Amino acid sequence: MSEFIHTLAKKPYHILTRKEDIASRVLTMGDPDRVRRSAELLEEVKLVNEHRGYLIYTGYYKGTRVSIACHGIGAPSAAIVFEELCMLGARIIVRLGTCGSLVADIKPGEVVVPIGAAYTTGGTVGMYVGSLCYPAVADPELSLRISRELRDRGLGGKLCIAVSSDSFHQEEELAKKSAKLGIGIVEMECATLFTLSRLRAFKAAAALIVIDSLVTGERLEFEERLMLERETTLVLLDSISKID
Repeated sequence: MSEFIHTLAKKPYHILTRKEDIASRVLTMGDPDRVRRSAELLEEVKLVNEHRGYLIYTGYYKGTRVSIACHGIGAPSAAIVFEELCMLGARIIVRLGTCGSLVADIKPGEVVVPIGAAYTTGGTVGMYVGSLCYPAVADPELSLRISRELRDRGLGGKLCIAVSSDSFHQEEELAKKSAKLGIGIVEMECATLFTLSRLRAFKAAAALIVIDSLVTGERLEFEERLMLERETTLVLLDSISKID
């Protein structure tokens, strides 16, 4: 029975497309509307999956083949997409998302690059690593490349530690505790992405737009988010198209 289950686990169930339809370099996002907007930056772009709402577009950016995929909200949904993208040949997976600031020196309107992510034991990561306190860390070369590109374009690029929450509407105590530990931002999927990148041998990194501050209560207006989203998408497409 265990052999049977292991065999099943190697077959994509939610991304219903052919292996040749997925590029080795993938930019992932939680919001399907953001995926649609970002796909407009590609040439010769095609929608290759929409099953279960996991939109995936594949096309070319400056001659490099790239896929842009929706991973949904939260670790369980994201893990499904990261796993199945890997099964279909993805070797670089970068997340573009949003986050909240937990410290005074990270402000709404910045784009930050998490080099690692804290998480509570158990949950989705625990399904992979058990009770071991496994280090959820991004690929250093890719993260530094993204950080430099963001800095060069005046978008921030600060390196920081994230905490990945499993419950958006129940994060207050986790956020307070994390801030006391010097953790800079809160989001939901990076710990899963970084952990899976080590277990499945692909390169991973993230760039996150800071949309609000749990310190000051400031929030970024939607139009400002859209502007930063486009600029950050271009940075990430440039970064993943250049790295081996």
